[in-house]
Amino acid sequence: MQRFFVSREMIDEENMRIRLTGEDVNHIKNVLRMKTGEELWVSDGERYEYHSQILDISPDEILLEILYRQEPDYELPSKIWLFQGLPKGDKTELIIQKAVELGAYQVVPVRMKRCVMKLDEKRGAKKAERWQQIAESAAKQSRRMLVPQVSSPVSFAEAMQMAVALDRIIVPYELAKGMTETRNILDSIKPGESIGIFIGPEGGFDPQEIEELKSCGAETVTLGHRILRTETAGMTLLSVLMFKLETD
Repeated sequence: MQRFFVSREMIDEENMRIRLTGEDVNHIKNVLRMKTGEELWVSDGERYEYHSQILDISPDEILLEILYRQEPDYELPSKIWLFQGLPKGDKTELIIQKAVELGAYQVVPVRMKRCVMKLDEKRGAKKAERWQQIAESAAKQSRRMLVPQVSSPVSFAEAMQMAVALDRIIVPYELAKGMTETRNILDSIKPGESIGIFIGPEGGFDPQEIEELKSCGAETVTLGHRILRTETAGMTLLSVLMFKLETD
């Protein structure tokens, strides 16, 4: 069943109605070609989702009737920020899509010393618009209760400023200690703790970046004896954390 996100002010629970406007109108009418009487899910992006039925389709608005409301437990108990070193080409799009599916709360592209991709402020903002669209599509597909935010690319220093406010900072690094130490670190993460994951670009982290992260309390971990691509490393760690943190 199709899923859409709306702000709280578009939901009238007293009269059991929801209004959809903007791009959702075109998507429902002209892409999905849905008709009155068809049903869909609407999420308020915070807590509730609404099983709804299309009552009326007008040029600028679609009116829904709320059939029932529920409070599902789709989100992870911990909020996870993915700080991704900017990769080459369109890899960022794949990374964002999969990170959203795996439960990331926010994705932050980061300019690091060994990044090949160079984006000025204007191009970065344009890319961020596209990335946010990908995040929304992935959130709908994976039944997320919210659309994770994807920021414009930030500097490494800005990323660290964001990360220091989190409870844990985890950094996959090829020179980290063995699997026993990694298991101990990951097993010590408690549900409800906020987590930042830093992933290096294709060229990996510069040693100075690792030292700066450690000075902020970051813990380095290994993902095994094999060297993973930048687009694989974050997904691997997110998968492990999802498995450990997921509730029944």
